[in-house]
Amino acid sequence: MNKKVLIVEDQFVEANDLQLMLRKAGYNVCGIARSVPIAQEMIKKKKPDIVLLDIFLKGKLTGIDLGKQLSEETIPFVYLSANSNEEVLHAAKTTQPYGFLVKPFREKDLLITMGIADYRHEHSEEANTRKETILKDKLLTIANSAGSWENKMLTLCTTLKLHISFDYITAGFNTIHDTSNRAISFLRIGYEEYQKIGTPELLKISGLKINELFPLVRNTTYDNMPAIVADKLFEQKCSEPSLTKLFSEIFQIRSFIYFPLHLSNGDNFIFCFYCKRPDTYKTGHIGLMNRLQKTMVNAIESMLSLTHKNSTGEINSTEAPPVDRNTHEMPGFESIIGKSPLLLNVFDLVTHVAYSDTSVLILGESGTGKERIADCIHNLSTRKGKAFVKVNCAALPTTLIESELFGHEKGSFTGATDKRIGKFSQANGGTIFLDEIGEMPVDLQVKLLRVLQEKEIEPIGGKSTIKINVRVIAATNRNLEKEVAEGRFRLDLYYRLNVFPIELPSLRERTEDIPALANHFINYYNRKAGKKIAGLSDKVLKNMTAYSWPGNIRELENLIERGVLLAKGTIIEDISIPISQKKEISMVMQDPHIKTILENERDYIITILKKCAGRIWGAGGAAEVLNVPPTTLKSKMKKLGIHKESME
Repeated sequence: MNKKVLIVEDQFVEANDLQLMLRKAGYNVCGIARSVPIAQEMIKKKKPDIVLLDIFLKGKLTGIDLGKQLSEETIPFVYLSANSNEEVLHAAKTTQPYGFLVKPFREKDLLITMGIADYRHEHSEEANTRKETILKDKLLTIANSAGSWENKMLTLCTTLKLHISFDYITAGFNTIHDTSNRAISFLRIGYEEYQKIGTPELLKISGLKINELFPLVRNTTYDNMPAIVADKLFEQKCSEPSLTKLFSEIFQIRSFIYFPLHLSNGDNFIFCFYCKRPDTYKTGHIGLMNRLQKTMVNAIESMLSLTHKNSTGEINSTEAPPVDRNTHEMPGFESIIGKSPLLLNVFDLVTHVAYSDTSVLILGESGTGKERIADCIHNLSTRKGKAFVKVNCAALPTTLIESELFGHEKGSFTGATDKRIGKFSQANGGTIFLDEIGEMPVDLQVKLLRVLQEKEIEPIGGKSTIKINVRVIAATNRNLEKEVAEGRFRLDLYYRLNVFPIELPSLRERTEDIPALANHFINYYNRKAGKKIAGLSDKVLKNMTAYSWPGNIRELENLIERGVLLAKGTIIEDISIPISQKKEISMVMQDPHIKTILENERDYIITILKKCAGRIWGAGGAAEVLNVPPTTLKSKMKKLGIHKESME
């Protein structure tokens, strides 16, 4: 094996036990560090292949501080810890460790976790290298293909989207005053729908004249290297007239990352990826963009050259047909209604993860459609056509969960009159969906963790283990970080499930999808009830948009079903929104100074933060009161411009 392992642990007995177990298994323990400064020196000298890192260490610096450094240097590491509070867990998670070991643990748990970490590190590097090689080949193929500048740029941009997400992308707008420049941009309006926005379209949308656009271009400055613009830097960029401010106003942009290409003639050709969320872009995107620099320069120069030759008649080639991207069909997502940016982000995540065997954790409030998303992941995966077994953990009696999941032998306990094949065995070769995973008892969580790690089950009363090949998708409406902090959910299981989290937006966060959802349910219940309801009145639609939807899409469906059944004409004129909400809506409708939904949400969050003395995480924190994950609350605060000064 010969892998060099550094142990960072300030408890002598625990560090010594780890060393003995690892050496027995064939690992080369290159040292034990009692603090972060000592560990940093040893990392420079020893260059370990993997680090076992305790979160709580003596001194000012914690294991999380060292974890950030290891992550930047791409050295795999595994945290050692007992269950921690919510704030510590959140901070630890952001450093992207390769595993968690919860004390106390078995020798087998240690070795399996080490093996998984080593496998993930090697294969993630290999997979990323392979993906980037494929991406570079695709970009050059697009550049050298026949077709118009517009079609090739659209294909190039949508190819990049698989690696760098965007709601809006611009190319070449930094030199818009140069008439030979091919400035173009694309606004994402659906899953695979893009609206081309060149200079004429931008002028029409913004209401500006060309001589008014030039100063905005001149005021928009970029450095020579890729960079992320978000949070305060983004606000600063929007404080003066510029393209950034213009895009923020007309497209609701909240962050962007730019990519300057240094062309051989000395010019810069800049790509900007814009997003409606403030937290989309990470340092990893910068690394990817730097590695793509040479390929992208070759691609753009080739495209500009071919376009110029075509325009001067030096080359006569057949124009390729337009790229068909403007389609309303979303293969794999047919059961999901909506086009809001937050929902499109979910589609992107599902597309990324579906074809792998990675575990997925779907988070979201009740009624947001977690089971539908699980269906999409399975149907887009290579396991489509194999078993897809669904288990509602909240609906199973505590005494029967183990038998239900892993099976039992005849006579293994009182009442076991027959042999039972468990859900994991039924799902072998396919996918298992563990809904409401947060309801699972702690003692069963340990057994589930071992099934996930060792890929084998042991039926109750069985004499041997059974190997299984099952992809796990889990879902919960609980805040698992809070559950971990309060000892109701195991930290190591949370991390094992949370390899690829997908957080579903609530309906109040995607109100632009309400009309489409309402029409979908009207058509569905028309068929069931034999009615011909054509739609909703304007008053009903306004009330529905103003309502907070605590039950989300499930509540909307129930109200539409009732509305269809009670409607006396072809239009639903009234809908049974709860009385307290009706009063609030009525007051808003009568108020001549109506606040927007975002303004109301901002005021409400500030009120809760003041009551919680500005505390976000932990028991009694604002996230707990609002019943949302702290990460979601932080994101909302950034989006709504909430900071300490707002609460004074």
